[in-house]
This record gives sequence, structure tokens and C-alpha cells, in this order.
Amino acid sequence: MQASVSKQERSAPTAPPWWAPIRLADPRLLQILFLSSLLTLGVLTLGFAVTPAHILISLSVALLVQTLATALLRWRGIALSFDPLSAIITALSLSLLLRTEAPWLSALGAAIAIGSKFALRWRGRHVFNPANLALVALPLISSGAWISPGQWGATGLLAVAVMGAGAMVANRAARLDTTLAFLSIWAGLTFARAAWLGDPIAIPLHQLQSGAVLVFAFFMISDPATTPPHRPARLLHAGAVAALGFWLQVNWLSNTGAIQALVILAPLTALLVSPLNKRQ
Repeated sequence: MQASVSKQERSAPTAPPWWAPIRLADPRLLQILFLSSLLTLGVLTLGFAVTPAHILISLSVALLVQTLATALLRWRGIALSFDPLSAIITALSLSLLLRTEAPWLSALGAAIAIGSKFALRWRGRHVFNPANLALVALPLISSGAWISPGQWGATGLLAVAVMGAGAMVANRAARLDTTLAFLSIWAGLTFARAAWLGDPIAIPLHQLQSGAVLVFAFFMISDPATTPPHRPARLLHAGAVAALGFWLQVNWLSNTGAIQALVILAPLTALLVSPLNKRQ
């Protein structure tokens, strides 16, 4: 009897560690490096209107909410480990694009982003890209928060830097196809509209060098946690986001059309997980 009990004890599943181990091969480490570099470059040379205090607040609140949510779920018996990398990436993404008049708004943005990962889920996956949801939701909550895509300007050197860094991250995360699909359709629509209006080719070329669009394409829409697992669904999703985002940008005169489109179409990802992915 004692031997039987011991065997059962040895075969029983063990609880996951409180802190998820960080692997050097994790592509998110590379993403954190590039996002940090872009943020530093923006603050030092591009005049980003974000203070170190706001960046620190976003990072602190993101990690705090991640910690509390993980602890709550573990207390309820749900096997989960604390993952700091996800929270850091979200906070850096918000610091790159979100601008707020008050520190508490930066804190609220980080709380909305991380909280949504745990509160809004479908079949074990969070529905919305955390930073993307906060970028859209916070300006609706307060006029003291806004998205600032124009801060990037549109320079060829920056475009090359973002594309090079982003391609490495997206490729490591096996989501480069999503980024390329989005950019291909976005570029096609941009050139088609320029041709329709009779604009010289220099205008669409300049528009496609937008740092905000490239950051979105390489670091947001390519998020593995909120994109369909398999290629056909990912390409369809990326194309839909590009088409809707471009329509919003042109018809609503919104310079954040792609960001808004990703939130609107996020539920589509949950639907695409079923029909297209079962064929793989």
C-alpha cells in the first residue's frame, strides 16, 4: 500500500513555479531590446513627449497588475506562472505611442492593457492585443490621453531601422508572414489611392516611411498571442486589418486607422481559430 501511495504521489502533477523561467532563445527578449532602443532614440533625438516618470509608471503598473492577476488565478487553482516579459513589452509599446497629460492616465493605460489579458479571454487566449486595446480605450475615457503617431515623422533612415529590427523579431516569433501581408496590402492601397488622385509617386513613398505604421506592423499586429495560430487565418486577418485601417484613415481622416482596426477586428481572430486552423 505504501509503495502504491508513493507511486501516485510521484506521478501527481506538480504546480508550476511562481516565476516563469526566462529562456535566452525567447524572441521577446529581442523585442524588448528593440522597443527600448526605439524609445530611447525617440526621447533623445525625435523629441518624444514622454517623460522617464511616465515610462517608469507604465512599467511599474504593468508588472504590478501582472503580479496580482497571476496571484489571484493561482489562488483559484489555475496553473499559471508570473511572466514579466509580456508586461514589459506592453508597457514599452504604450510608452512609444500613448501620450498622457497626467501620470495617473499612464497608470490607467497600463492597468487596462494588462487587465484585459486576464479578463477578456476566449478558448484560453486573450482576445485583444493588450497595448492596442489600451491605445484605443484610454482616449475614449479621457481627453487627456491620445495616440501620437506623428511624432515618428517619416524618414527613410528610421524606416530602415524599424523594418530591420522588426523583421528579426517577427521572424523569431514566426509571425513575419503576418507583418508582410499587412504591409503589402497597406502599400498597395496607398499606391492605388495616389494613382487615383494623380499624386506623384513621392507622396505614397513618403507615407509608407511612417515610423508609427512600421512599429504597428512589426511589433503589434504580429503579436503571437493575439494572431491566429496558422498561416491562412493570419493572412486573412492581416488583410482585413489593413483594409479596414486604410478605410478608416481615408474616410474618417484618422491617422490611427490601423490601430483602431486591430481592436475592431480582434474578435475575428477568435473565429478564425476554428474553421481555418482545423484544416492544418
